[in-house]
Amino acid sequence: MSLLVSNTGPLIALGAIDALYLLPQLYERVVIPDEVREELNAAPHGIMRFPFAETADWLEVQKVATPVDPLLITVLDWGEAAVIQLARELHADMVLIDEQKGRKVARSVYHLRVIGTVRVLLDAKSNGLISSVGTALKDMRRNGYWLHDTILQRALLEAGE
Repeated sequence: MSLLVSNTGPLIALGAIDALYLLPQLYERVVIPDEVREELNAAPHGIMRFPFAETADWLEVQKVATPVDPLLITVLDWGEAAVIQLARELHADMVLIDEQKGRKVARSVYHLRVIGTVRVLLDAKSNGLISSVGTALKDMRRNGYWLHDTILQRALLEAGE
């Protein structure tokens, strides 16, 4: 069973290109902490296009059961800190985080398997769920989601595009 705990950014990025449907097709359980739900609800509706965190029946919202590690709070925002804490509590298979600092802390300090939005799109293509990673990434950029050129080029190379 694959359990994914997601941060806000990737959900916004996928929502902006109408690709949230990929998550429940790729992962058996998708969980977000309350803090991420709050961030999603605060996002401009132009980005999300719908009250996603309240209506997605495949998305689980959970409270972090134990106090968030003080280290997390000092170096990351509340959403990222809660994602890492919840992933640790649930023994998640992976966390979905795009921000570099959050990825580094999750991987280096807490030894979590970290993936990003690009990996979701690459896996979606390899599973026949989308036809073009490049189109999806360009659409994300067009909708205001920042993506470094190096990441874009590596993704296109891996996708064979």
